[in-house]
Amino acid sequence: MPRRDTALLFDLDGTLVDSVYQHVLAWKEALDREGVELSVWRIHRKIGMSGGLFANILLRETGLEITAERLDRLRTWHAEAFNRQHTQGSVRPLPGACELLAYLTEQDIPWAIATSGRMQTAARNVEALGVDPSKVPVVTRDQVRHGKPDPDLFLAAAARLGVDIRQSLVIGDSVWDMLAAQRARALGVGVLSGGYGQAELQQSGAFRVYDDPADLLRHIDEVAARD
Repeated sequence: MPRRDTALLFDLDGTLVDSVYQHVLAWKEALDREGVELSVWRIHRKIGMSGGLFANILLRETGLEITAERLDRLRTWHAEAFNRQHTQGSVRPLPGACELLAYLTEQDIPWAIATSGRMQTAARNVEALGVDPSKVPVVTRDQVRHGKPDPDLFLAAAARLGVDIRQSLVIGDSVWDMLAAQRARALGVGVLSGGYGQAELQQSGAFRVYDDPADLLRHIDEVAARD
């Protein structure tokens, strides 16, 4: 059983906020605008990586030339398309997300958010959760050298909390979260709300898998030590 000082380090999109498919469509719009033809399912399989690595891999699969200018355009257009969906009200916290975070705070269990998104797209999701970044660590891609599947985001989140990463749990919805957890030497806990299957998450390192934040809250005693 994890110790009482165990910290929970949350991914954001697909883990706390129902936004994975909106990201897929936003990337699709950006790629179409750039003249890059790529199937939607291929885009989905890369969601959860850092935006720069994600765009690099997608462009590599198409055989197109990768330039800094092209990557900058894609990131900008993706952010514009994603934030437009936020304005339309299609991006919302997942069931139980706000309640789970409130419970952890009430029980004095440390937690933080570590997202491969840049603050340009993450800010609205954080706001939708009612999270105050001045009180809870929120680590974005802008603040670390490498995004997922590298461990930098979760290592930075643990450092901000002042906890041992080896006593922390990474909560994520993608194989990239679980790979980053392993590389950080943390335990991985998966949720199905990002579209990856249970077997995929377990094979990439998740020792427990739940449906969504509400399901995790119902089983919180399985992953976080009780009084």
